Amino acid sequence: MSYILLIISVLVGSLLVLVIKPNNKIVRLLLAFSGAYLLSVTILHLLPEVYAHSHDHDAKKIGILILVGIIIQSVLESFSKGAEHGHIHLHSDKSEFPWLLFVSLCIHAFSEGLPIHHANDNLLWAIIVHKIPIAIVLTTFLLKTNYSKQTIILFLGIFSLMSPLGVFISDKVNFFNEYHEEITALIIGVFLHISTIILFESSENHKFNFQKFAAILLGILLTVFTL
Repeated sequence: MSYILLIISVLVGSLLVLVIKPNNKIVRLLLAFSGAYLLSVTILHLLPEVYAHSHDHDAKKIGILILVGIIIQSVLESFSKGAEHGHIHLHSDKSEFPWLLFVSLCIHAFSEGLPIHHANDNLLWAIIVHKIPIAIVLTTFLLKTNYSKQTIILFLGIFSLMSPLGVFISDKVNFFNEYHEEITALIIGVFLHISTIILFESSENHKFNFQKFAAILLGILLTVFTL
């Protein structure tokens, strides 16, 4: 079921663009909610789990791996131009396909799927909610380009399969089961980087925005009362 839901999340984001064409304000609210939800799940579920299963002498190693995950995501974002948190700073009239952006997004999506098999449903839903606004942004960008519909559908299809592939690999490949805590620590770093960037960027000119604050609070409360 997790495979299907992850694919559907990208489909939903793409269909929203085609059907209702959500404006920038709606996308920002979705991002704020998804960032708060993802951050809450990471802090309340993933972090305690990896430290609970690690020995005392492994605690520092877990912390280092989390920091490495933050660095890895920072490097990926230098190629993806911030698409993971709702921004694609590229000129959409270029005829050459932005391969670095697409590959970086696929690596990020693949990594998101790795801890799902060993986590509870809260992480799955956090990633699903996170992927919808990202799919909206990516679909909007692709539709503004000169690429054919077949090309757009192909690459959106590939992107939608990356997280399910991560779930499948983590379940079937022994390496990912043997080093589950270490890999989860890396992904925690990725999640911390993305979610905090989303929340930092949710405040425009450092002005209080009640709607975004409500979206963030809803994401946090939903996690607190469903864990």
